[in-house]
Amino acid sequence: MSRPFAARGLVTLLLGLLAANLAVPAARAESGWRAVALAADGYWTPGRMAAALPVEDEHRTSGPGPDGTTAPGREGAAPPSHPFDGLPQVGTFFWTDGHNKGRFCGGTVVRSPYHDLAVSAAHCLRRPDPKKQLSFVPQYHDGRKPYGVFPVKLIYIDPRYYDLGTDGGARWDFTVVRLGARSDGTSVERATGGFDLAVRPGYNHSKVRLIGYPGSSDAKYPKPLDCSSSTHRYTSTDPKAPGDFLEIACAGYVGGTSGGPFLVRDLLGYGYAVIGVIGGYHTGGDTPDISYSSYFNEDLWDLYVSAVRGEKPAEF
Repeated sequence: MSRPFAARGLVTLLLGLLAANLAVPAARAESGWRAVALAADGYWTPGRMAAALPVEDEHRTSGPGPDGTTAPGREGAAPPSHPFDGLPQVGTFFWTDGHNKGRFCGGTVVRSPYHDLAVSAAHCLRRPDPKKQLSFVPQYHDGRKPYGVFPVKLIYIDPRYYDLGTDGGARWDFTVVRLGARSDGTSVERATGGFDLAVRPGYNHSKVRLIGYPGSSDAKYPKPLDCSSSTHRYTSTDPKAPGDFLEIACAGYVGGTSGGPFLVRDLLGYGYAVIGVIGGYHTGGDTPDISYSSYFNEDLWDLYVSAVRGEKPAEF
């Protein structure tokens, strides 16, 4: 179900391959989507979005990395990050938890036949607490929602992540999310465009772009962070969180940045492919300067196929 990405040793899942290899059902008529989308758009005001807190699993603190250095495998400090206005395909999931507190986590729109899928970290969306007003806001910045609000319809997480939890299941800390249309009926990918989803991309990449939404900032309306660095393979030494993970050194990725994408240039060099999301080992890392991702493999592809087909997600 995949083809090699020879230029970088990636397996990139392109829309053309989906059309050739997947049997997908006809699109089903939406019922009540406009009312739901209008309600979500009205609820997520600039003030509510700015007041939202990072997902509760975040626990990044200042300090050294897992081997006692500031940037594992590198000399000197981690490359700096800088705030910017974001990308249309990268945004934020917002919701209110069981205590009626606003929460958020990052996400990225990926190409799909029905133009309605995004990826994020499983630890962002796994909790059984009621997630009211769960919605995706592409390119959220400065209190703005330039592409509107897209309500979440279905969340696909590997059952092993539910069973083993955030540490034991760290290898499966990714999720595919199916989004409803915004209030005018436009699907998210048609509004923002989407990135390729790369499976078995390899661990070593010389130039990776890391984007994340920080949970603490002096600004009233914080901007997303952007950084370019290289990735390497990190094999966990924590027996409670086993596995091999993508590792990247980028400074300043505090709590809140979970779910943000690891991006590399796609096959043609004009757009990007998503090779990871901040999460995995210790839900993304223990320090602001080192981030991780679960390795994208066939388990993620299976979630993607289930989302395309509209199958019933696994239950926790």
